[in-house]
Amino acid sequence: MLAYTYVEKGRFELLDKPKPSLADERDAIVRVTLASVCTSDLHIKHGSVPRAVPGVTVGHEMVGVVEEVGSAVKNVRPGDRVTVNVETFCGGCFFCRRGWVNNCTDANGGWALGCRIDGGQAEYVRVPFADTGLNKIPDSVTDAQALFVGDILATGFWAAKISEISAGDTVLIIGAGPTGICTLQCVRLHSPGRVIVCEKDPARADFVRRHYPDADVVPPERAEEYVRSVTGRGGADRVIEVAGTDETFALAWKCARPNAIVTVVALYDGPQTLPLPDMYGKNLTFKTGGVDGCDCDEILSLIKRGRLDTTPLITHTFDIKDIARAYDLFESRSDGVIKTAITFG
Repeated sequence: MLAYTYVEKGRFELLDKPKPSLADERDAIVRVTLASVCTSDLHIKHGSVPRAVPGVTVGHEMVGVVEEVGSAVKNVRPGDRVTVNVETFCGGCFFCRRGWVNNCTDANGGWALGCRIDGGQAEYVRVPFADTGLNKIPDSVTDAQALFVGDILATGFWAAKISEISAGDTVLIIGAGPTGICTLQCVRLHSPGRVIVCEKDPARADFVRRHYPDADVVPPERAEEYVRSVTGRGGADRVIEVAGTDETFALAWKCARPNAIVTVVALYDGPQTLPLPDMYGKNLTFKTGGVDGCDCDEILSLIKRGRLDTTPLITHTFDIKDIARAYDLFESRSDGVIKTAITFG
């Protein structure tokens, strides 16, 4: 089968690999029908994910059809259409029992697919802990509608949830890339009074204005002044940082009002610094970390009911044989790209 592979820092290659087989009674084999390229894949390519294993098939955003299941799998069966969670989690350890599945202590727990074990930019993928890592797609939901459920949409859902948004709050989202837009959709579920999106790229700012006209859009150089002026209380009630640069990390706490919550979703290429003397008296609460992707069934239900729709994010589609072009386009941010989807013949 064709599989896009992390060869070494700076180099991915499309290789012919054997079809995966069951390695544990809790595994499932999924035939991938649609996949996508994620910014996290680029972080692996450029060496920003030290735990990534050379030789691994990359990719963790995918949907497909169950081909085979292990003897202990109970929730899915061959023929089921499923989303695949970016995280694999055992469901029984200290962290999983409390819903913190990103911190699963099993060797295959957390972000394993496409990082430490073979992922889904391939025709087939082995999914450990299939009962927790796979979610059935409702018949009325298309593959394209479900494509981002297991990763960036789950990330946005988690970010909005832990930000503790109250009705009427002003929420600032920094970054209007794919994860930022998913976060925007999920924030709107909590009935905020105002949503402000900070984005420097004109094409992405225009995308937000076209698809989410109820959101205010500002460039970074105007964000702090604008947020202060429209809130009248020194900043936003909740700030969600999705952009992942040194400048946007600093902007996040500067734009927060005293006693606000700042949720950091972004993955950074280097350490970030909190200048505590400058922050004295703001009494901010910071929340950090990866997605806890245990809400996928609820997300699929929201999609089925028309409350969430991420299909406009898929701006370009490529066959697996042209996946290198999909990466080049996605990384260059040219031609109005938001997300690239990968098909399989």
